[in-house]
Amino acid sequence: MIIYESNKNFLRDITHLTRSWTMQRVMRAALGVGAVTAVFTVAFEEIWPMEINVPSSIFSLLGIVLSILLVFRTNTAYDRWWEGRKQWGALVNNCRNLAVAVQTTLPPEEVKARFEIAVLISNFCITLKEHLRTGAKVEELIFVSHDEIEKYSQRTHLPSYIASLIHQKVQDYYRSETITGTDMRNMKPHLQALLDVAGACERIKKTPIPFSYSVYIKLLILGYSLMLPFGLIRDFGYFTIPLVTFIFFTFIGIEMMAAEIEDPFGLDCNDLPTGDIAHTIRNNVFEILEVTHVHQPEREEKLYQKVF
Repeated sequence: MIIYESNKNFLRDITHLTRSWTMQRVMRAALGVGAVTAVFTVAFEEIWPMEINVPSSIFSLLGIVLSILLVFRTNTAYDRWWEGRKQWGALVNNCRNLAVAVQTTLPPEEVKARFEIAVLISNFCITLKEHLRTGAKVEELIFVSHDEIEKYSQRTHLPSYIASLIHQKVQDYYRSETITGTDMRNMKPHLQALLDVAGACERIKKTPIPFSYSVYIKLLILGYSLMLPFGLIRDFGYFTIPLVTFIFFTFIGIEMMAAEIEDPFGLDCNDLPTGDIAHTIRNNVFEILEVTHVHQPEREEKLYQKVF
């Protein structure tokens, strides 16, 4: 995610537009189409002058159809992005609520138990954010022994394993009569929510837009833009070059931005900052449970900085 101040200075935002990897690709693609359009224009104007009588109304109708498809594409992609953000927001709330429940039910002397729960909740979130990217990284986990790292490395679905350890800890507290059955029932919804969030995020990640639909939209944009000079050159001459370039920039930009945010858990510039959220949960949980950990200083966020 790129840090910026919403509704403050859009001209300054525009000057930093190329910080987005997607916008860099969009601009390169637009320049490529502009170069092809320039070749067509020079050829028809200078080398092989000919009268081109292609009605521009055809392109108006095609543009309307293409716009409707892009609206649907963008809305679908944004729904996935926003659903991902809601799921991570739910994870924040449930982790905090679980920490509060543990803090208020465990006896004051159970400092070690609080620390173990804080570590497990933190590691679940840290594991989940990489599980949704390229795969869980055990080297990022906090306060784990060498033996625990070996056990974690053998698991194919590490978030589920850590969630089961949290359930096991709570069950052990109940069996030892450290907490009551009522306390355990109060914790259960927050415990179940951990894997509910993980499952919802996996559904978003593993169900991309159908391949044929995605390719068809890109092919339609490219074909429309390459045929557009034939409809404009008679009326606009050399001005056809910037017109076609800008129209292609508009359409392909919408498509590429949608393609970027439809998987919101990656490392693209407009993806969710799940790493920052995971570390925020870690700091909150340790603070609620009143146990110490190696505190990392708050990072100063700068404008147009990329946060993942």
